[in-house]
Amino acid sequence: MPPDTSFRQGPNWPLPKFRYEVDFGTELTGVVFQEVSGMELESQVIEYRVGGGSNSSTVKMPGIVKFGNITMKRGVFVNDNTFWDWHNEIKLNTIKRRTVLIKLLDENGEVTMQWQLNNSWPIKITSTDLKSDGNEVAVDTIEMAYEQLILISNQ
Repeated sequence: MPPDTSFRQGPNWPLPKFRYEVDFGTELTGVVFQEVSGMELESQVIEYRVGGGSNSSTVKMPGIVKFGNITMKRGVFVNDNTFWDWHNEIKLNTIKRRTVLIKLLDENGEVTMQWQLNNSWPIKITSTDLKSDGNEVAVDTIEMAYEQLILISNQ
């Protein structure tokens, strides 16, 4: 008999982070990543001092929102140059920006929440390191810039 997991359902149980998928749209399908990091935004702080007062402290106000770069790691497959080809479009100044969806899944494979990265494009690709005495899988890393991060909760 399977264990009772009904106690885990509800808003007070944190979501696991190991089941997710990355959606690049119709042209880049079936890409599986072993790690995704860098989904962050930061509000810059504007400091100013109110004039005419004897108070020498500053007032802080929110400024421009800045987004970090996202980094994703995946295994290397024979004849799969998808991201290299996408990055090579930069040379021709024809880079196609994409909307990337990173979907966090529950135990049933349903989307619980997702991060939408708007206008993303590759800025760096790091190929795998090679070691004659290693036994690890070859891993490529792609770093992408994006202009907007939207969190969408599906529950």
